[in-house]
Amino acid sequence: MATVVAMKDRAHEIPSADELIARAKAMIPALKQRAKQCTSERNVPRDSIAEMQAAGFFRILQPKRWGGYEMHPNVFFNVQKILAEGCMSTGWMFGVLGCHPYELALFSEKAQEEVWGTDSSMLVSSTYQPVGKVTRVDGGFRLSGHWGFSTGSTHCGWVLLGAMVPPEVEGGPPDMRTFLLPRSDYAIDEDAWHVFGLQGTGSHDILVDDVFVPEYRTHRAVDGFLCQNPGQVANDGPLYTLPWAQVFVRSVSTAAFGGAQAAINAGLAIMQDRVSTNTGKASKQDPMLQAALARAIAEKSEMETTLRLTFDELMGYAERREAIPMQKRAFFAYQSSNVVRRLADLVDGIVQLLGGRAIYMTSEIIQPWLDLKAGRAHVANDPNNRAADVVGTWLGQQPAFTFL
Repeated sequence: MATVVAMKDRAHEIPSADELIARAKAMIPALKQRAKQCTSERNVPRDSIAEMQAAGFFRILQPKRWGGYEMHPNVFFNVQKILAEGCMSTGWMFGVLGCHPYELALFSEKAQEEVWGTDSSMLVSSTYQPVGKVTRVDGGFRLSGHWGFSTGSTHCGWVLLGAMVPPEVEGGPPDMRTFLLPRSDYAIDEDAWHVFGLQGTGSHDILVDDVFVPEYRTHRAVDGFLCQNPGQVANDGPLYTLPWAQVFVRSVSTAAFGGAQAAINAGLAIMQDRVSTNTGKASKQDPMLQAALARAIAEKSEMETTLRLTFDELMGYAERREAIPMQKRAFFAYQSSNVVRRLADLVDGIVQLLGGRAIYMTSEIIQPWLDLKAGRAHVANDPNNRAADVVGTWLGQQPAFTFL
């Protein structure tokens, strides 16, 4: 408890949203300079992690009582897309690790104390694939399994793992939970992440061999869905009354805005001085290329505005302590799920009009183009998973997909 009181005393140190945005923008040149290292090493450089820590970025969604800033989610997402403009892998990694303080705030107080009690800057990775093998035992569970896609895992001291808990009564429904494990309880396979895009996210595999996880170090998906989480007793601000899924789905779509901006910038730069050696035509006079760039700029801005307004509306409900209509929750998740695919298609339209100059790996448009295509693969970025709930809730039905 003394630790929590000490954290509260740091409230005066909380930077403004504008200060955090300025710090993120100031990092873009360094992130661009390290981008090739990030990709080749298949991990975000430690210098970048240290600079983000020093800038306070990982504290944006962390409770004030644990030294965090407890800010509006739009501050977090603005920082994320700026970092992703410098390096989309870094922005993606920040989105994932940076949203975990939010979920940890929903866990029991004892779990929060174990993670942040001695080090409030502790980072936590995740992989929510429900592939773990779970056995009920006194006081908790035995957990085993092999999970993929644990972004930023080598920089973290804890991990969040998805698994289905078998029903207590035969024939009952399974219970989807997230299990929180310390670094001593799992291994990281650093040679599994060989992909064509987002290589630098360091999304390695996690291996667990029959470890004990106490009940208090689990988070039930249904609690996140109903917004009735154990951590809300102590973390009782409006922020932590939001549905956890609404925060998470945005954390894996927002980096695409930065990646798309980097691609647009690169496309504009190539267009400025490219003259086809075959046709003699200048790209800056190509109306089709101009149209593709204009469309990308306009539609990216439209999507950014939509998602910003979404969280303004969500926080409005939270501040009024009102339940968010399920219809809106389904619709907001669907909107987020479309972002990466739409931006990838827009950048694809630019690349195909830039000729041979754009296909070299030295071209600055190639890496964000590949990153956007890789980002489409995340389950939260597949709108087909969300369509039925959008239509169903409009018809007054309960959602089938409860991660809303």
